[in-house]
Amino acid sequence: MNKKTIEIRNQFLKFFHKKKHKIMQGSSLIPKNDTSILFTNAGMNQFKNIFLGQDKSNRYSKIATAQSCLRTGGKHNDLENVGYSTHHHTFFEMLGNFSFGGYFKKKAILYSWELLTSKKWFSLPKENFLITVYKKDEETYDIWANIIGIPPDRIILVGNKTKNSDISDNFWQMGDTGPCGPCTEIFYNLKNNTFNKKIKNLEEKINDYIEIWNIVFMQFNRINDGSLVKLPNPSVDTGMGLERISAVIQNVSSNYEIDIFQILIKDIAKISNTADLKNQSLYVIADHIRASYFMIVENILPSNENRGYVLRRIIRRAIRHGYLLGIKTIFFYKLVSSVNKSMNINNIYLLNKKEYIENILKKEEMQFRSTLNHGLKLLHSKIKTTINHTLDGEVTFYLYDTFGFPVDLTEEICREHNIHVDLLSFKKHMEKQKNRSREKKTFNQNYIMMHNVENISIFMGYNTYKTESVIKNIIKNEITQQFISSGEKGIILLNKTPFYPESGGQIGDIGIIYNNEGTFKVENTKKNGNMILHFGIVEHGILHVEQKVFSEINEQYRSNIQKNHSATHLLNSALHKILGDHIYQNGSLVTPDWIRFDFFHNISIPLKTIQEIEELINKYISKNILIKTKTINFTDVKEKNIIFLSHKKYEKHVRVISIDHYSNELCKGTHTNRTGDIGFFKITSVRKIASNTYRIEAKTGKNALHLIHSQEKNVHEICSILNTNPNNLKKTFEKIIVKQKKLEKNISKLKEKNVANIIEKLSKNKIKIKNITLLINTLQDQDLETLRNIMDILKNKFKQAIIILANLVDNKVNLIVGVTNNLHKLIQADKLISIILKKIDGKGGGKSDIAEGGSVYIQKLPKTLKEIKSWIYSII
Repeated sequence: MNKKTIEIRNQFLKFFHKKKHKIMQGSSLIPKNDTSILFTNAGMNQFKNIFLGQDKSNRYSKIATAQSCLRTGGKHNDLENVGYSTHHHTFFEMLGNFSFGGYFKKKAILYSWELLTSKKWFSLPKENFLITVYKKDEETYDIWANIIGIPPDRIILVGNKTKNSDISDNFWQMGDTGPCGPCTEIFYNLKNNTFNKKIKNLEEKINDYIEIWNIVFMQFNRINDGSLVKLPNPSVDTGMGLERISAVIQNVSSNYEIDIFQILIKDIAKISNTADLKNQSLYVIADHIRASYFMIVENILPSNENRGYVLRRIIRRAIRHGYLLGIKTIFFYKLVSSVNKSMNINNIYLLNKKEYIENILKKEEMQFRSTLNHGLKLLHSKIKTTINHTLDGEVTFYLYDTFGFPVDLTEEICREHNIHVDLLSFKKHMEKQKNRSREKKTFNQNYIMMHNVENISIFMGYNTYKTESVIKNIIKNEITQQFISSGEKGIILLNKTPFYPESGGQIGDIGIIYNNEGTFKVENTKKNGNMILHFGIVEHGILHVEQKVFSEINEQYRSNIQKNHSATHLLNSALHKILGDHIYQNGSLVTPDWIRFDFFHNISIPLKTIQEIEELINKYISKNILIKTKTINFTDVKEKNIIFLSHKKYEKHVRVISIDHYSNELCKGTHTNRTGDIGFFKITSVRKIASNTYRIEAKTGKNALHLIHSQEKNVHEICSILNTNPNNLKKTFEKIIVKQKKLEKNISKLKEKNVANIIEKLSKNKIKIKNITLLINTLQDQDLETLRNIMDILKNKFKQAIIILANLVDNKVNLIVGVTNNLHKLIQADKLISIILKKIDGKGGGKSDIAEGGSVYIQKLPKTLKEIKSWIYSII
């Protein structure tokens, strides 16, 4: 190897630094200002707004980066190719140089050629290159042919895919409209054999070369009618895969043979005892541990949606390939150290994340391995019975729904067996499940729309608790009505209202709607589109459509909700500060009495940490910070580092709740004026509710104080019972536990003695038939554990035995039947007990070696045991 991968990266950046480029840090794997993609998939992502002309703040005309990328879906989906192709990865590094008016085609090509071929830099032989150029881009062709000197037979002109379109592999565009332009691609001949004939197309040498660098010239803007307009400041965007150029420079035929991958592959081979270092499963695992590592570094956790789902798919695919290699134990997390070693990571932040990453991978693998075996067995059995080499979508859905098998994992396994997956059928089963879920919802909002109710309700409740309103619609028994009278339940819609509808985790307001003719008690408030629905009952009188009414919320109820909602924001902030930035809200409920907050987190939270969270929140409360509200454009949210739910759709303008610099969140809910209004915050419980998901429940103000008083009362009552005081309560319990353990030990000894006595007596009653021991006996008042213990000892004592033990307790009979393994062909315990239970009207069952049952008809027992003894005699 001439150069290590790390040296190649550094040389690239050093080269462009000498060419007066600003060397910039690569951006996060999570795109900062682009919701169109889940992950950064190219070096140009962080400069997208500059290319679009939306960002005028860039001070540099020439930039170079080494950008971490992830490609797992959409246009750039390399996941299926990983392991089967030698040059595709999920996670990889893209080396790129960019020009924003600093230079254009000529310099971009000259720079690339100098870096690749100069003896001072990469020193690759010039005769091994092949170039592609967009057919209409004569300027680029001229640079390669006449300035660089590439022979015409090694320059391929690539045209449009069809006569009536501009779509071409060598014409790049960001979207249907916007910046675009021709590109030129640089290919390298991996086999080092000279080209001895004119190459007409890329396919002729597909096994001989690989694309290593793409240079895009953004010189046009495609407008709505499809035509191209020249840009005033054309730009250059280039991308060269670090792993690919490393394979070329290190003179190996596969990316997986370069130094950084070989470290990983050898470690995986050692764990799996695999001798073949070119095994495709080794490639998959090596790629996927890198992707998993850097996704978790970005605080992405395995889940069933968005980025978390992609991570889960990658981890599970790696685990499955470990299974193919014969690895039967938890292994994936052990490779975190290998990533640190292969990537030469010396960053303290990343090194400190090692244990955190290992814990997440270990838990995810433990969870998946418990179902992997069952799922694989089912899938392989179904593959054997497929018709026309097609797996039914119902099987794919069952694997997905029951075992958590990603669909692409099922597809991959089927592809290995030349089986097609019926995805259309799978989607139909998914849709059926969604329809079933919709049918289970208790509140059917759609019926309101069926009655042509199209009113818009204006919410006034941020600034007032009472409004003068007009009744626009009344709904009774799911039908629109003109009036609603005393004792009737229904829904009232107003033109404007102070009632906050259930939304964003905050429950709906309660209160009254009234005038001189009647009063409607509002028991809940919900939202349907632009309508606010007031659910309740008429307490007296009658109310009509188009009547003027006063609508007034219950102020105390709302006040308690507001305290809890503001406390929820403080809780979210405290969790980020104490547990880490990976915290991601996964649901909440804000009521007047308590708070529920669900969030992604991967390890248990000790009491000490819970107390730290409480202390921090109460510190915020004691500062009595003013809670501010403002409206901003949603496009500014990420830039201002405001917390929001990425899976949720937001309008163009959004409401931000700010609590000094401690908390900034998007929220439509109602809040207190100051943090001091909350009073006091107390966590009541912390528990895990799903994989990587925890739930905190808490109370504030008087409710929190009442909780503490209640707990104090319980402590004093326990102290009274134990004749101690709160200060000595722990010691008292420790003494009780010691005493209890001593008693349990004594009881255990007595039980052992009791069992020994029983076995001695039972052994005297055994009957020998040929070489088989038959033992049928009745015991009194033994617990089930003792009965099972006796059975185990007797079966071990008598090597060939049939044992029936009946235990009489509380006017019931418990039966246990045991048959030693060497007699199963002659008689089975489950069949034997079923005969006995049938005669005494009992229930039970078991296996061929042990079975249990019971009945309340004890009077039939003696005769039945006598008959079964005769029956066994006849069988033997």
